[in-house]
This record gives sequence, C-alpha cells and structure tokens, in this order.
Amino acid sequence: MSYFEINKHYMQFEKKTRIGSPKGIFGILVKIILVLFVVGIAIILIDRINFPSPIKKIEQIIKNENFKIVK
Repeated sequence: MSYFEINKHYMQFEKKTRIGSPKGIFGILVKIILVLFVVGIAIILIDRINFPSPIKKIEQIIKNENFKIVK
C-alpha cells in the first residue's frame, strides 16, 4: 500500500450516530437509574402542585329499575 492509500483510510469521514456507547451492563444500569430519577423528581414536583378540588359535591340519583341482574 502506498502512503496515500493508508492516509485515505485514516482521513475518511465516519459519522458517529451515538453520543456515547454504554459499556456493557454498567452503562445500561446508569441510564435506567437516571430515567427513574428524572421520573421520580417529576412525580414529586407534580404532587406539590395544589390542584383545586370541586366545591360542590356531585350527587346523582340512579333509579333501581335501570339495572339488569345477570346471573
């Protein structure tokens, strides 16, 4: 091989589509723990929001004749 063929091999553009490769099980575990941590923080933050509860109680009378007994 000539110098230019060797240099062409090293200078070839390679697109890396991954931003970091997981190193076996350790990388996968880190990603799972990170996702669970973010979901947990989101649940805690949503839980702290005081959503308004309905002031008026909802009552609806259901007549017994509408029910069908299935045996």
